[in-house]
Amino acid sequence: MRHACSVRFVLEVKSDRSNRDKGLHMTGRQALLLGTSLVASLLFSAQRCAAAESVGGPIVRIAELEVDPVQLQAYKLALKEEIETSIRVEPGVLTLYAVSLKEHPEQIRLFETYRDAAAYESHLQSPHFKTYKDRTRQMVKLLKLVETEPILLGSKSR
Repeated sequence: MRHACSVRFVLEVKSDRSNRDKGLHMTGRQALLLGTSLVASLLFSAQRCAAAESVGGPIVRIAELEVDPVQLQAYKLALKEEIETSIRVEPGVLTLYAVSLKEHPEQIRLFETYRDAAAYESHLQSPHFKTYKDRTRQMVKLLKLVETEPILLGSKSR
């Protein structure tokens, strides 16, 4: 779930005689102090929102691959090893599904779900993922990563 962070400040200063008569006037020093406080609040709020999103909800990626048909079986073996290892050793890897198109088995789609952005980054740096990338570099003819916005993720335990 993504959190929407927005801050809205409205400051209206009227410099008419009635405000001065009521004692509602501001010196230059007071205006500077108020402005500094508002800027600091805005910066703090923006930093807090960015931190919340960086560790926020799940990350879902879809990878669209085209594999050299001659190397398809070797690719599937490398993919199987990578998926099994990732699920077994990485707590932040929630799901990794691999499917191929019926009429075009060399076209592979990967559906990946990670606990959060940190888990996704950790996966990319894992030794087994780097080994998979090195092993399959010459097998994969085309790779397209699709960014998604999770709406609803549901599953049953096996």
